[in-house]
Amino acid sequence: MLSLHINLFKNLSCARHNTIYKIMACTSCSTSDGGSPKGCKNNGTCGTDSCNKLTVFDWLSNMTLPNGQAPFDCVEVRFKNGRKEFYRNTEKLTLSMGDIVATVASPGHDIGIVTLTGELVRIQMKKKGANPNSNEIPKIYRKASQKDIDIWSTAREREEPMKVRARELAISQKLEMKISDIEFQGDGSKATFYYTANDRVDFRLLIKDFAKEFSTRVEMKQVGFRQEAARLGGIGSCGRELCCSTWLTDFRSVNTSAARYQQLSLNPQKLAGQCGKLKCCLNYELDTYMDALKGFPDFETKLVTEKGDAICQKQDIFKGLMWFAYTNNFANWHVLKIEKVQEIIAENKLKNKVSSLEDYAIEVIQETEKDFNNAMGQESLTRFDQPKKRKKPNKKPKPAGDNKPATDNKIIANNKKPANNGPSPSTEKKPAIARKPIIITKNEAKK
Repeated sequence: MLSLHINLFKNLSCARHNTIYKIMACTSCSTSDGGSPKGCKNNGTCGTDSCNKLTVFDWLSNMTLPNGQAPFDCVEVRFKNGRKEFYRNTEKLTLSMGDIVATVASPGHDIGIVTLTGELVRIQMKKKGANPNSNEIPKIYRKASQKDIDIWSTAREREEPMKVRARELAISQKLEMKISDIEFQGDGSKATFYYTANDRVDFRLLIKDFAKEFSTRVEMKQVGFRQEAARLGGIGSCGRELCCSTWLTDFRSVNTSAARYQQLSLNPQKLAGQCGKLKCCLNYELDTYMDALKGFPDFETKLVTEKGDAICQKQDIFKGLMWFAYTNNFANWHVLKIEKVQEIIAENKLKNKVSSLEDYAIEVIQETEKDFNNAMGQESLTRFDQPKKRKKPNKKPKPAGDNKPATDNKIIANNKKPANNGPSPSTEKKPAIARKPIIITKNEAKK
């Protein structure tokens, strides 16, 4: 019964992984016959504590500590939608990944799942800027009992209908805010409402309505639009799960200059993510583009030739190519390497004009297009769906001299009745012919 509630908690973050984790699953999430990972759908805990948000793999789990060294007394605990906190194991409990524990909360206690133990917690605390020696780190009370899990599961079932009702109350008061998520404390004594808003919102009356409507303590917490997308999760335009809900925790500012350096079209619909802000992935390759652009001349540089001035029209950053066109003939573009462009700029600085761009341009080899026969339109795709046509009668020319063919004359002759009233030849009784006796010899009888 205990494992059933554990797997119910995991399903909250594994509902979308039927397609995602076919390519992102770990070694212990091998695919089954149906194509879905075995690690999901209440099949137990895999090597990384199931397919959760911001999952950390404990690569030090198989290593033993040196003699005389005590294990690190802090653990990492995960709550709803990837929220993680560090707690101190003051009771010296034997904890491992996947254990459900009761932790300190204000007021009461909260219920979470242990996601990391050992020395990796020290590294995670250093990354998050938490001091392991601080006395402000909360502690773990105990391992959760079955009663704690039942209360926790009941509180989690109330969250979705409460969110719908809370949005209705916020709309009725005409508040410019969006309630994105509700998280109940493990003991059900307090509910945290996460909301987003562009400006400051006065929700004092709203809190009173919430407390009266839901009969619980209410805490309002404002989050940014990127944090909202990280909590709720989703699928990006690339077809993968959102980076902020799987591994990205450092939300840096993204400028439109990142798109300009990468020569992307400034289309806000394509550059914006699920949060409505610029995509975080625009910063991933920005440093590579910046390093490659160091060897390029300024895009606005003009090349002075005897045929006229030339302006840059296009750049290929990683191939090191630039396309120039004369100001009096923008239809014809000339491809130049960066080294040749630098030579022309050096000559122009000496107030010398080069003859033409054709002398420095490289030959662009155009691939010959293969001439395939296009059979499109020759045959109809629905030709087998049409009803079969009846065969047309054979219209052969009639023989000369006769109005009707000979076969018709035969049919008419047979259909004529005899002139006399006697019996017709077909109805006349013929005399019975006597049958000859069959004689069987001995040799034929043996056969």
